[in-house]
Amino acid sequence: MEIAPIPGLADDVNDIRLRTAKIVNDKIIPAEPALFKGGKAAEPARAEIKEHVKEQGLWAPHLPEEYGGMGVGFLAHAYMNEVMAWSPFSARLFGVVAPNSGNQKVLLKYGTEEQKKKWLEPLITGEMESCFSMTEPDNAGSDPRSIQTRAVREGDNWVINGHKWYTSNARRADFAIVMCRTQREKAEPGKSDDTMVQIIVPMDSPGLEIIRSVPVWGHTHGDHCEITYTDVRVPVENALGRVGSGHVAAQDRLGAGRVFHCMNSIGAMWRAFDMMVTRAMSREVHGGTLESKQFVQGFIADSYMDIQAARLMTINCARVMDEGGDARTDISAIKVFVPAAFERVVDRAIQVHGALGVSGDTPLAGMYTGARTLRLADGPDEVHRILIAKNVFKHYKAGGSWDFGT
Repeated sequence: MEIAPIPGLADDVNDIRLRTAKIVNDKIIPAEPALFKGGKAAEPARAEIKEHVKEQGLWAPHLPEEYGGMGVGFLAHAYMNEVMAWSPFSARLFGVVAPNSGNQKVLLKYGTEEQKKKWLEPLITGEMESCFSMTEPDNAGSDPRSIQTRAVREGDNWVINGHKWYTSNARRADFAIVMCRTQREKAEPGKSDDTMVQIIVPMDSPGLEIIRSVPVWGHTHGDHCEITYTDVRVPVENALGRVGSGHVAAQDRLGAGRVFHCMNSIGAMWRAFDMMVTRAMSREVHGGTLESKQFVQGFIADSYMDIQAARLMTINCARVMDEGGDARTDISAIKVFVPAAFERVVDRAIQVHGALGVSGDTPLAGMYTGARTLRLADGPDEVHRILIAKNVFKHYKAGGSWDFGT
């Protein structure tokens, strides 16, 4: 990976980007064979790289300095992500791995001082792990307001009953942040009696049962778990924020997460492109290298255009968010465009690599399934297309038009 300073970008952001690239190039990618093995074989490399990241002041870009993070803005974090994503192992080694990172941000914004002390601080130091329990097997994930897991207030406790799945990291987690339906504290005219609340639930709570790890793309030993909550009791003070803020908190988390997923996708695309070009120049076939074949030249050109378009769209969206603007339409646009571009780029890279491309000897197979999954995760393409159209029509019906320059 060759990284040069970006003209016009702030010096501190360029510096972060360059130092991140050096660690990924010099430390993480060379350690990938050991990291892929996992377990004890990976522990020495993990420990050494994490320590080096902290020494370089690049640990936890999503957190403020008072909580041990970098305290950088949204745009700087986005630029950092595209470089980290050259390796699938970087996020954890830089202290910004989901779902812990998203839970940390939610606890920072909505948690009480007591909650921060009890749950956030140990989560940051690594003494605890966490999971986010929102998706349900019997309700459409594209409509979070259809959630049926219910929390009922009984005295000083919440009593939770429900059924979740795709609760990532559940087997390692010490606590879950659970999205629940509950009754409003005060009736509001014209609104349903029900509203949403997020509740912190320790994983050892009686009535919480991990049913299984849901197989994903044929992998049966993952950590995306199916969970039932049967009369699970937790103190009322475990509610995150006020009752009724659950949906907003989830959207806060998902909006930022969508941008970071897209920057991660761009970094992975970038590596797939690099691998594809290198392979095309070195692979001999039918009297010449692959680079001499027009089909392959077309793959290179199309992938270049996909990456440039995806990257510029995502950086513009991150800029709008960093400046506090309304980025809802841009978020939906990149959420549709970038994973689809990612899928196309990786598909071409696999084709150029032939049988090697679908093997476990390169990261391409993992990239491909990850790209396809992203077209569903954090909202399916179809929902985001509807949101884009609604927002555009709203502007025109108000007598305006769409300004593509802002």
